Amino acid sequence: MCEQPCEDRLRRRTVLAGSGALAVAGTLLPGVAFAEPDGAEPTGEQTRTVTGTLRPDVPDWYYLPVDVPRGVREIEVSYSYDRPQVPQGAKGNSLDIGMFSPAGIQLGNDRGFRGWSGGARDRFTISAGAATPGYLPGPIEPGRWHVLLGPYTVAQQGLNYSVTVTLRFGHPDPAFRPAPAPVSAPARDRGRAWYRGDGHLHTVHSDGLRTPAELVAAARAAGLDFIVSTEHNTSSAALQWGAHATDDLLIVNGEEVTTRTGHWPAWHLPAGKWIDWRYRAGDRHQFRRFAEEVRRAGGLVVAAHPFTPCVGCSWGFGYQHADLVEVWNGPWTLDDEASVINWDGLLRAGTFLPAVGNSDAHNLDHVVGLPQNVVLADELGPRRLMDGFKAGRSWIAESAGVELTFTATDGTRRAGIGERLRAGTGAPVTVELTVSGVPGTAVRFLDQNGPQWIQPVGATGTATVRWVAQTRYSQWVRAEVRRPVATATTPDTMVALTNPIFLDS
Repeated sequence: MCEQPCEDRLRRRTVLAGSGALAVAGTLLPGVAFAEPDGAEPTGEQTRTVTGTLRPDVPDWYYLPVDVPRGVREIEVSYSYDRPQVPQGAKGNSLDIGMFSPAGIQLGNDRGFRGWSGGARDRFTISAGAATPGYLPGPIEPGRWHVLLGPYTVAQQGLNYSVTVTLRFGHPDPAFRPAPAPVSAPARDRGRAWYRGDGHLHTVHSDGLRTPAELVAAARAAGLDFIVSTEHNTSSAALQWGAHATDDLLIVNGEEVTTRTGHWPAWHLPAGKWIDWRYRAGDRHQFRRFAEEVRRAGGLVVAAHPFTPCVGCSWGFGYQHADLVEVWNGPWTLDDEASVINWDGLLRAGTFLPAVGNSDAHNLDHVVGLPQNVVLADELGPRRLMDGFKAGRSWIAESAGVELTFTATDGTRRAGIGERLRAGTGAPVTVELTVSGVPGTAVRFLDQNGPQWIQPVGATGTATVRWVAQTRYSQWVRAEVRRPVATATTPDTMVALTNPIFLDS
């Protein structure tokens, strides 16, 4: 056991692992080494424990070196830390954990990454054939592994931690065989059509409580055509979705890249592709680097829940390198209202970042598909879905019970959501919204000058609403459907929201 005085002998030290663009700043903790096993075929196990204290002014990442000898069949790591009482409003202790192999801890080194569970569990195991959800099965190579500790919040009293590493020796398990999800769902593919999906979801592979099978069942019950798997900071789920896929639900691989200054779901990643998250908004060049890596892989970058009031959750990276912005996250609340207002401000300033909405469902009582995206795509496939989202050909609904069409016409030409209508200067343009499944709501048309037309929807829940705009005064028009029912933080509730139709003179 290595108690706190080990600092005096081994010295915690700040390191820059790697060089150049691959470097990652962090602090090395006192490490652990294990005795070389006896015999050509070692058996049994060895255990070591390290303890220490982190102070409130600590950096984001600590690396605990673990020197692993030959013949190890399985690594198990468990950890604990104290949670002292703190004054109301003060931050308590919260410590995340992950693992890197001897392939390295350099920023972006997906060969070294072996898993992450954040603060969702207090132990994990890795072997050639299996791993705790959130971690990657694979060979246990001899060499220097690193347990990654991430102090999320630290109380003023400090954070006392204990990390226990157990190595089990013996013949390795049979190699793990990945089973990624199919890239199609033929039973739901309707060619060029509007498809419904939820792009922000969690299972037990990060901090969700649903199993993958339970999430698939919930998505099908919600009437969805597709989901995007977005576990926090790990690619482990993408290697196993094939065991749970059905022919009537497309599962798109992704990752919620969870930094300390904002979360960004990366949509449509190759199975097993991992995106690093060990940087802050001050390192904008790093965010750009990894955003471009996602786009090179065919994916999109989503700025998630920009105004969510929790540590590290609100968006700090700006929107220059994002493709989409999540303006509606789960049940409608004040931070969603702030996100819509901010998005509307971007539109007014000439920046079109298509809006999306997702459930961010974690727990069993979180409703999958509240809200959901309805996107126009040429087919139900990941690449075509991304094309539709990128173009802004999508709208957001609270459930599959809401149907909506939104068009603009000058009498000759017609444009839909995300499209551009070119008409003469000052030409009248008729904007039309047809909606159903929304009893007791009101439709609003908005342009860059604010709300322009409001019309109630009767008890039938079905209405066709028209308004005549002019290209001289309206650069774009978008629509909202709201229910005059207050939530705990807002005076009404969003039911549906569209991306704009652009009007050119």
